[in-house]
Amino acid sequence: SFQDNEDEEIPPLGYAIAQLHGIFILAQNAHGLVVVDMHAAHERITYEYMKGAMSDDGIKTQPLLVPVALAVSEGEADCAEEHKQTLEQLGLTLERIGPESISIRQVPVILKSADVEQLVRDVLSDFLEHGSSDRIESHRDEILSTMACHGSVRANRHLTIPEMNALLRDMERTERSGQCNHGRPTWTQMSLSDLDKLFLRGK
Repeated sequence: SFQDNEDEEIPPLGYAIAQLHGIFILAQNAHGLVVVDMHAAHERITYEYMKGAMSDDGIKTQPLLVPVALAVSEGEADCAEEHKQTLEQLGLTLERIGPESISIRQVPVILKSADVEQLVRDVLSDFLEHGSSDRIESHRDEILSTMACHGSVRANRHLTIPEMNALLRDMERTERSGQCNHGRPTWTQMSLSDLDKLFLRGK
């Protein structure tokens, strides 16, 4: 329900009008067109949420109905065992069930639709790369970034208009959501005058 002062009613990133190639959200705001990289934006939101949760009361986890057994190298199994507590702080409960196998029992709620096997493999590979516990602690944000990657909307997923709008509102509430975890922009603005120039209007 727009009032006369329409501009004040429109949120900064506007309202979604379409999705392009399953990658971009097109939205209309007070200034013109907003183009959002859906995957990058969602990844950033997930990352900031997990980072915040870790500082507050921990990452909410959810037990898997059926634990997933995973064949890994002995080094990875040692790593899962050695860093069990740190992994639990990240919302991953892993149990060693053999020399080269682990069982995934709990995952962060926010990542429940992720491919948990790949998620765990990537996190263990980060852990192995950083080595000791204090090094892992100092690379925690990188590890959270790896995890967030798995939680984000995969490219080519069709979103409904309400889902796109929910993502835009989440972006507005999320700190630093203008950049993805790799430092690239998550959205760009094209004003009506930028668009006019493309079509040589007003010349």
